[in-house]
Amino acid sequence: MTEFIGELIGTMILIIFGGGVVGGVVLKGSKAEGTSWVLISIGWGLAVTFGVYAVGQVSGAHINPAVTLGFAMVGDFPWSKVPKYLTAQFLGAFLGAIIVFFHYLPHWKATEDKGAKLAVFSTDPAIRSPLSNLVSEIIGTFMLVMGLLFIGANDFTEGLNPAIVGLLITAIGMSLGGTTGYAINPARDIGPRIAHYVLPIPGKGTSDWRYAWVPFLGPIIGGIYGGLFYKAIFVNDLMVAFWVFTVIILVIFLTAARIELKKANSKDVQSSGANA
Repeated sequence: MTEFIGELIGTMILIIFGGGVVGGVVLKGSKAEGTSWVLISIGWGLAVTFGVYAVGQVSGAHINPAVTLGFAMVGDFPWSKVPKYLTAQFLGAFLGAIIVFFHYLPHWKATEDKGAKLAVFSTDPAIRSPLSNLVSEIIGTFMLVMGLLFIGANDFTEGLNPAIVGLLITAIGMSLGGTTGYAINPARDIGPRIAHYVLPIPGKGTSDWRYAWVPFLGPIIGGIYGGLFYKAIFVNDLMVAFWVFTVIILVIFLTAARIELKKANSKDVQSSGANA
């Protein structure tokens, strides 16, 4: 098996289990319908675990462009392999989403909620505020890549690493996933979103392309900065890119905070006026 096929299959497994657990929870008629966010978080954690177990020995099981780019940025992965890995990841996510579509064939018609159908394939925010949503995706992916580097710095019993990585994904989902659905992986969101767009899903509605830039760009920024931060703080290897991304992230965070505070103050003023 080649590295390309390894990344494709690993990402496909990720989406089959990850999209599958979301479908079980949100689609009408499923025996898991209406169960909790905890189940979704655990399901995605296990999806990553088994994706890594399947192809870790072949490709290293990045199964995430943010991880590939983060590792490449700090010199832990050759840039020459990046295009191959990214192509495999996006294609694997697309194919995995198609398999999920076939798995739930009678449930699409039974489900009237267009948003629920889209949720099986891609993420959306709990409160739509694009820059703040971007902040959430940056933080989640930053913790993912930092966590992967922490795990790699420790000695584990052979074969245990994928399970620890799965627990990391579960922790991110439970702690940080409630704002945007924690894409933390551009391929995980864009590949299935394309599948949602092209598949003949009954009453599917829009694929919400206006939001798609958030789960694409946020994980890339967060993943790269996670690698740069780890190198700078834990390895004492300060790179120019670290300072560049630090400035970029500070600007994004402060601008998002200013927008949200302005909204809150405006609402307070309106409320005071109504009570006067």
